[in-house]
Amino acid sequence: MDDQSELQATVDALVQKGKGILAADESSPTIAKRFKSIGVESTEGNRRAYRLMLLATPELGEFISGVIFYEETLGQRADDGTPIPQWAARQGVVPGIKVDAGKIPLAHAPGDEITEGLDGLAKRLDGYKLQGARFAKWRAVYNVSDTLPSRVAIESNAEALARYAAICQERGVVPIVEPEVLIDGNHSIERCAVVTEAVLHEVFHALHRHKVLLEYTLLKPSMVVPGKEHTQQATPPEVAAYTIRILRRTVPAAVPGIFFLSGGQTPAAATANLDAMNRLGAQPWHLSFSYGRALQDPALKAWKGQAANAHDTQRALLKRARLNGAAREGKYLPSLEDSLG
Repeated sequence: MDDQSELQATVDALVQKGKGILAADESSPTIAKRFKSIGVESTEGNRRAYRLMLLATPELGEFISGVIFYEETLGQRADDGTPIPQWAARQGVVPGIKVDAGKIPLAHAPGDEITEGLDGLAKRLDGYKLQGARFAKWRAVYNVSDTLPSRVAIESNAEALARYAAICQERGVVPIVEPEVLIDGNHSIERCAVVTEAVLHEVFHALHRHKVLLEYTLLKPSMVVPGKEHTQQATPPEVAAYTIRILRRTVPAAVPGIFFLSGGQTPAAATANLDAMNRLGAQPWHLSFSYGRALQDPALKAWKGQAANAHDTQRALLKRARLNGAAREGKYLPSLEDSLG
């Protein structure tokens, strides 16, 4: 299989109707915080047990097309010795890998941040691919205020995202490009729209400069929402209208799929907002989900670190996956939150 056929096969697997991506790529400090919230120590064994339990959920592959792993998980094995990426593939779930090295303050740009991890990326991707990863993810973050993000932050993060995407495609790995306009703060939905439009314009200009093939690139953006401290929160139809307007201004039709991040929204809100977008009619791209907390929070609370709670944990994950699968088709109803148990 040549490189483009390989990339196309991965894209086709990820954008299947009624399915989305499970983001299980929490870094060690992040998963430690999540575990602490339920009174569980973040050991290598506990992290492996939890993620294996999620992947072993019966029927998961009916609603989840891909899973993003943290580097540690990619190298772990199930109890029978099967590498975890193979375990996922058995469920019909494509294994992927988070490849950025996290964010740091951007020099001479107070309040802005930049993502690291380009050094040695090509070599790391070769290793990840041998372990079974078929796609990758790189996250850039943009803090929002009346003055943030600065122009230098918008340009610098776009350049890094484009360089990452180009390296991925050269190695036969599909890049997921994740520019996250953060929900933190008290900014309005209008301010979020202005920032999101500027960010996405710059990202696609940079991808073009670096000759990234958009047909083999997936976008993982934030939705256009007001800051979580803003007095006026938005309804799902408002979020959908603002988000689709900005996407249609900035994202070329060649991009096959847009997989939204949940970005601190509640599980129900993330589902309702995605559903509202898909109810607006056909768009140039598949509109799907790549949720972490919005898929995992109910499962984490059901687990409580106890193996005896595995069934309840998997049931909670499958419920959210099924609800988001419905939202992917514009068929979610709030009443399903109760009727699916």
